[in-house]
Amino acid sequence: MIPSPSIKPAILSKYLEIRAHTETICKPLQLEDYVVQVAEFASPAKWQLAHTTWFFETFILQEHLPEYQLFNKEFPFLFNSYYNNKGKRILRSNRGNLSRPSTEEVYTYRKYVDEQMQLLLEQEPEKLNDLIMLGLQHEQQHQELLLSDIKYMFGQHPSFPPYDPATQLLNREKNHAKGWLSISEGLYDIGYRGRDFCFDNELGAHKFYLQPYQISKELVTNAEYIEFIHSGGYADFNLWLDEGWTWLQENQIKAPLYWHQVDGKWMHYSLAGFKELEPNDILKHISFYEAAAFAEWKGLRLPTEFEWEAASNKFEWGQRWEWTNSAYLAYPGYKRAAGALGEYNGKFMINQMVLRGASIATAPGHSRNTYRNFFHPNAQWQFTGIRLAK
Repeated sequence: MIPSPSIKPAILSKYLEIRAHTETICKPLQLEDYVVQVAEFASPAKWQLAHTTWFFETFILQEHLPEYQLFNKEFPFLFNSYYNNKGKRILRSNRGNLSRPSTEEVYTYRKYVDEQMQLLLEQEPEKLNDLIMLGLQHEQQHQELLLSDIKYMFGQHPSFPPYDPATQLLNREKNHAKGWLSISEGLYDIGYRGRDFCFDNELGAHKFYLQPYQISKELVTNAEYIEFIHSGGYADFNLWLDEGWTWLQENQIKAPLYWHQVDGKWMHYSLAGFKELEPNDILKHISFYEAAAFAEWKGLRLPTEFEWEAASNKFEWGQRWEWTNSAYLAYPGYKRAAGALGEYNGKFMINQMVLRGASIATAPGHSRNTYRNFFHPNAQWQFTGIRLAK
């Protein structure tokens, strides 16, 4: 993180707004939905509601509010995610085993911590600005994870129940531009240079030399990807990275996540329910392996994250997290923060690929053209898509 402006009274309303939005995401859920975990990578809604609260309790209230009392002494063990500096925790795969505490108690926990945070925020402790902003950004990351995990849960249900038939998350599904952008060779500024919040992995602003290239103004659509499938794309090992081909065979992957062929029609599970696939909608829920194979089939490639950033002010982005052909590594001069907060990003800089942009599930105001998202190349459950380069 970098120093950001002093805390203003508005930070309290921002805190309450973001915390309330997390609970709004959960409103369509029934009580039984809160505890279900259908895969190790998809955490239950109840656990995420508690974990985001634990973050504020652990990193802010316990350290900076005099005489703060833990809500429940077992919660640090139950709701720590991966912070080894903060003690032991349950296995990630066991988060769905937490029938207790109840969902009601978790909401009571959130209320308790919000009340204590309000006491702290009303004192306007300027030295906590960076920590509070990190906590809010962390919560917004989990808002997107909540939607992705809820969709994955319902997408594995035999009857494909809708999350919300009236969801507004389907309003940005089309491309609005076509063609290619030509970018000249030269040195380009990469990394965050502003004064507002950013994550530490965006720091280390530097110059990067790029050869001339072209990058698509549009994201790949369902219709284009159907053509890839029907041409035998999932059966031609020549198109696939070796690791991707192994993943394909071991998991019997034959189409993007949530796609099903029914009576000769392509159907898919959406947050609004099980529906026929719209050919002109932008493709989503695609792994890096699939994105790379599609690009190979087209005789094109994925852009690097540096090419993406250098051109990002010239095309529309924000509908999908876009896979790049860049490994997730540190920028020049990167240094991990001391202690537990140093575990936030740095220790994941291995075996992951960078995604740029944002998606229809990204929280409002939680995106920058320098934002570096990262996932393992087999990840499909996020709202990911493909932009091509040449």
